[in-house]
Amino acid sequence: MLAQWKDELRALDAATDLEAWERELAQAKVAFDAEAKRVSAKRRQAAPKLGAAVTQAMQQLGMAGGRFEVALLAQDAPQSFGLESAEFLVAGHAGSTPRPLAKVASGGELSRIALAIAVTTCQLTNDDVAAGTLIFDEVDAGIGGAVAETVGRLMKQLGTGRQVLAVTHLPQVAACADHHFVVSKRARAGTTTSAVEPVSGEARVAEIARMLGGEKLSSTSLAHAQEMLASGAESKPARTRKAAP
Repeated sequence: MLAQWKDELRALDAATDLEAWERELAQAKVAFDAEAKRVSAKRRQAAPKLGAAVTQAMQQLGMAGGRFEVALLAQDAPQSFGLESAEFLVAGHAGSTPRPLAKVASGGELSRIALAIAVTTCQLTNDDVAAGTLIFDEVDAGIGGAVAETVGRLMKQLGTGRQVLAVTHLPQVAACADHHFVVSKRARAGTTTSAVEPVSGEARVAEIARMLGGEKLSSTSLAHAQEMLASGAESKPARTRKAAP
């Protein structure tokens, strides 16, 4: 018991050695400053290159003339993440000034910008730390035609290395998917329920045709749906410029 008390007393004495604590604090600050400055230099190199690469991807996603920037904001005091924070700025169209993404982007724009960022960075991320699943909602808001097809191909590209889930109303996007699920609502006995059902084969052709032309299916819409599905299955991933590390 006496030996234990002596050990505890020595531990208490060490804990109150302010000079030792100040030396350790000074050493830790030197190490932090060196590492933080190294990270800051990397960020200054990468920020404009990432901005340029995402800006290029935005041009294919219904935001022609838009611009993406990464602003590095110096902190008043050192933080666990370094000497500065990163803020995403976006201009949705030509002639506008980039502003904080969270303040100016609509839901559809947020999804498309997230898609542009994901596609730009997916080839640079270590598979051990990459997000295993990406979910896009309203990514098709305000787009159609060739832009919608590009969105579908970009998500197909992302899906080669991770799971990608997308809620979409556009047949161009749905036709590029490896798996297709239909979400529906039914009212029974005063209660509304939702159902999620996989479709494949002829059922999927019919669903794509319904997305194209409404509930009344025609031979033309069915033929178009078959063509879109064949094109989506065979399409090569859209080419995008790599961002620099």
